[in-house]
Amino acid sequence: MSENSGFPRITDEGYEKMPTFRAEQLGTVAKRVLEGAGASEQEASIVARELQGANLVGHDSHGVMRLMQYVDYIEKKVICPGQEMEILKEGDAFLLIDGHFNFGQVVASEALKLGKEKARQAGTATIFIRNCNHVGRLGSYTQQAALEKFAAMMVVNGPASGGVAPYGAIQGRMGTNPITIAAPWGDDAMVLDMTSSATAEGKVRVAFQKGVPVPEGQLIDAQGQPTTDPSTYYADPGGAILPLGGNLGFKGYGLSVMIDVFGGMLSGFGICRTDLPPGTNGVWMYLVDISAFTELDAYQELVAKYIAHIKAAERQPGVDEILMPGEIELRRRDQRLADGVDVPEETWRQISELADRLEVSLEGV
Repeated sequence: MSENSGFPRITDEGYEKMPTFRAEQLGTVAKRVLEGAGASEQEASIVARELQGANLVGHDSHGVMRLMQYVDYIEKKVICPGQEMEILKEGDAFLLIDGHFNFGQVVASEALKLGKEKARQAGTATIFIRNCNHVGRLGSYTQQAALEKFAAMMVVNGPASGGVAPYGAIQGRMGTNPITIAAPWGDDAMVLDMTSSATAEGKVRVAFQKGVPVPEGQLIDAQGQPTTDPSTYYADPGGAILPLGGNLGFKGYGLSVMIDVFGGMLSGFGICRTDLPPGTNGVWMYLVDISAFTELDAYQELVAKYIAHIKAAERQPGVDEILMPGEIELRRRDQRLADGVDVPEETWRQISELADRLEVSLEGV
């Protein structure tokens, strides 16, 4: 661990600070806990890699805080370690996959691998996945594809989720329904990774565990009144997350509807399901082999020209720099590689208690 990491620290201001870990330590913790819950070494390694990666780029809502959910779902037989995914339909440029409820990260990673192989042959590939659990941070998959010179898009819906209110409603009826689009940028990638809701549920959970408010414009309480208190979302009756867009929330709402069409209806996983808990995903991936349509060098020249043009725009007062999609994650990655990853004390307490219950040792992490 980093100096004093894993334990609250007293700062010069006299208050306790969150424990700090190196990213690979979080991966080790996740792997041990998942194996203790019944995952194979290979499955645990894949899931731990994705959780660790999410923490590293600042998406803590999809990092190790998910361990409690995943173990709970294993015990409830929602996540079924050991189940092999099945290709239901296949063509030169498409796949329909049944994940058979293994870890979402395991299924999505294998689907991405198969999709890239098809896109190399056909130029593009479309992949739908049903019976899939929570895949984690979406941008990880499109970024992986972009690093291999694909352009990629991916959406997931929540067939059983109902935490997001439709535009004009006060009750949750939809999932946070995220979308990611990525493309190569030099040796790295531009990555758009966003929910169609005002925030991700996991970010509300992070705020709740930290005991801090969420920004204005993200939540309403059960009476439809705006609130910044994350506990209202988990109350009974609970509040709801608003669609992305504020006064123009009909745009985020419309995007979410279409993600339900592609991720839920076309995949065959469904919508409005009452037999599943939140945290399952219907998936649509789309991959484009850039070299099948244009020369890579010509593409990279256009990207460089475009980014220089964007960044040269006159800035508003107080704005130091215009960033490209995914650039803040690249900088967080570098910062967290250097300084470590802070984990909320409540999250670490829950992970420690979970490890104790599973009789998993975290010694030597």
